[in-house]
Amino acid sequence: MKTIPIFAHRGVSKSCVENTMLAFKKAKAIGVDGIELDVQFSKDGVLVVFHDLDLTRLVGKRRNVADCLLEELKSFKLGSRLQRIFYRHQIVTLQEVLDWAIEEQIPLNIELKESLLFNEQSFRQILKTIRVPNNSHFSSFFDRLLMIVKEERPEFETAYIVTKKFNWAAINEYHYFDVIHAHKKYYKRQYLKYCDEAQVGIRFYGVTGSEGFIKNPYPTVLGWITDYPDKVLKAQQIN
Repeated sequence: MKTIPIFAHRGVSKSCVENTMLAFKKAKAIGVDGIELDVQFSKDGVLVVFHDLDLTRLVGKRRNVADCLLEELKSFKLGSRLQRIFYRHQIVTLQEVLDWAIEEQIPLNIELKESLLFNEQSFRQILKTIRVPNNSHFSSFFDRLLMIVKEERPEFETAYIVTKKFNWAAINEYHYFDVIHAHKKYYKRQYLKYCDEAQVGIRFYGVTGSEGFIKNPYPTVLGWITDYPDKVLKAQQIN
């Protein structure tokens, strides 16, 4: 059976607070091939690792990430209400994760969130000097952000996260991405064939480990992005 690289979605997010160093370190410990995380800007132009545009779900405050200075974001506790009472998980910067990931030699799938569109100049400046682990890539639902990556650092791999509006038959006409990321509902022969013909790889997210296609993946599949990395690892080990 072909072994496909496994990316832990926001780290081990089912047993740890998502997008925290603990979630990333646990993912590394169980043997994943890479880690998916989300980034957006603080008010003072620092890239921080956080999924939601606002802080309601994980911090309990009705404020946007982009409206808070880094020092303030660092002071917040993360997690559910009970987790915030008993633990002190905090928002980390992208640079903190990069330093760790480079040392640990673990690739990152860095998802660029919508809020970066409102601070394009700062994003460009960061791209000019940023170092990422080998075999890392930038992904986004927003084509403009991937275009910026390619303009500033054409050597970086970019991955477009497709929606139902995506024209699979015209893959060759897109020049701002190298790879496609798609929900597992798109694991269908017609879409895989389009990728194969265009020589464009594809990674699937939403994978749980119970899917039959894990045992015999289509040749153009480059990776699984999952909330259940331990289960997907086990599924790939079963002959």
